[in-house]
Amino acid sequence: MSDDLIFMMGNYEARFPTDRGYAENHLWLQQQGDVYRVGFTAYSVRLLQDVYFLDWTVDADSDVKHKQEIGEVESSKALSSLYAPADGRLVTFNDAVLDDPSVINTDNYAAGWLYEFATKAPLMSPDEYLQLLEGGWEATQRMIKGQMNE
Repeated sequence: MSDDLIFMMGNYEARFPTDRGYAENHLWLQQQGDVYRVGFTAYSVRLLQDVYFLDWTVDADSDVKHKQEIGEVESSKALSSLYAPADGRLVTFNDAVLDDPSVINTDNYAAGWLYEFATKAPLMSPDEYLQLLEGGWEATQRMIKGQMNE
């Protein structure tokens, strides 16, 4: 993992493997044959913190539109909706994370993948994703501090 990119979230290193593409909603997509395996980036796992429940609101083998709600994730921080990273077809879900979502917290770039997705949509390169994070980090910090002061 020495070629990973690193984004500093305060004192926390969020690592981003360079062998995959990224989506603006903080998901990684790694080609697996004719589909992409999709999962949460280190950035999203850090913001969610302890993920303990995952539920899908669409069925496997469903066509979805970019930003369509496809499920929910519950963590120690919040209940959050999950959205499709692009137009495409949600092919199959990772049943292992439905049975034990904690693997998302410990192995988000491998065993903690969420679903397989067929799309032709362009993805961000690791460098473009890092630029997106750098551009939005101040607003994210303000949001985090606001949550802590509620």
